[in-house]
Parts: sequence; C-alpha cells; structure tokens
Amino acid sequence: MTIAQDVTRRVARLTRFDHVQRAAHWLTAALFGVVMFTAIPLYFGSFFGVVFPRHLMEMIHLWTGLALPIPIVVSVLGPWGRGMRRDLRRVNAWTRQEIRWALSRGRTPLDADKFNPGQKLNTIFIGASIVVMIVTGSMMQWFRFFSVPLRQGATFVHDVFAFAIFAVVIGHIYMALTHRDALRSIFTGWVSEQWAKTRAPRWLKEYRENEDAA
Repeated sequence: MTIAQDVTRRVARLTRFDHVQRAAHWLTAALFGVVMFTAIPLYFGSFFGVVFPRHLMEMIHLWTGLALPIPIVVSVLGPWGRGMRRDLRRVNAWTRQEIRWALSRGRTPLDADKFNPGQKLNTIFIGASIVVMIVTGSMMQWFRFFSVPLRQGATFVHDVFAFAIFAVVIGHIYMALTHRDALRSIFTGWVSEQWAKTRAPRWLKEYRENEDAA
C-alpha cells in the first residue's frame, strides 16, 4: 500500500469510539435491558410468575441496578480510559450555539461537535438517572432506615424516572436505527469522513488537526 493510499484510508475512516468505550456502552445497555425487563412485573403485578418467581425477579432487578455504574466507572479509570474521559468532558462542554440549537429543538444552525446537543442531553440524563435510581431503589429496598415520607417520596421519584427511562431508551433505539452511520460506530468504532462532514464538522476539524500534529 502506498503512502497516499494509507493517508486516504486514515481520513476516510475516522475513529469515533475505542474498544473500551464500546464495551462500556454495550455492558451498560445490557444491564439497563435486564433492569427494564425485570421492572415490568415489579410494577404490573399480574406479570409475576409468568417467567420467574417474584423474589427472584426482585433480586435480579436490585443487584443489576446496583451494578449499573460499574462499566462506566471502570471505563474512565486508568490509562485505558483516556477516550471515555475525553468524551465525558465533551458532553459537559456546551457552546452558546449548542444551547440555542437545543432550545429551538434543532431549528437553528449548528456546527456540531462529536456529539450534538441531543446526544449530550441523553448522556447526561442516563448518568443522572443511574444515580437517582440507585439512591431511591436502595431506600425502597432497605426501607427500615428511612421514614415513611422519605420512602413514599423515593417510590414516587423511582417510578417517574422509570417511565422517563423507558421513553428515552425507546427514543434512543429509534434514533440509532434511523442513523445507520452513527449506529455502526458503536459496533465498529469508526465513522466515514462524509458522515463527519455533515454531522460533526467541528469534531472533524479537530480530528484533522490532531492527525496533522501527529
């Protein structure tokens, strides 16, 4: 392969997610899938006993929920977590243009970064939901340590967030299925240069600058 061909290949396929990020995503998705599946009979009692006994479903739901942060925490630790830490900083960095885009529901121009404001909001919501669901779920499980009003409040918040999570996850899956290049990147790790030009031009510019510097 010539130098020109090698450069073309590098530019045509841009690395969007490394293997640590992809593993963290799919492990978290699997844990969410189990939590959501076991939540259905816990909320709708008529489903109890259809698949597993009630106590087993409760235990699976509890311990899977407590395990939700583990893939994310592990993925940001150590030298293997550089990509994840860098992307978390991106998610928490907002420009005025991105705020205007979010407030206008995508009707204003956007020079998008690696993640658009919708993706950033989705990530922030999921991260916050994990914390909220662990805290409120723990209060519901070990209720003896909390007053009745606190337990009632925890149950209400847990239920509200559960419905919101179902809605967000369904929306996330729909958006992924309708944006095939972005979906492919979470499997393979790369996106095409053409995708970056149209969907993440600011990130593409930064990517090229880093390639030139290297």
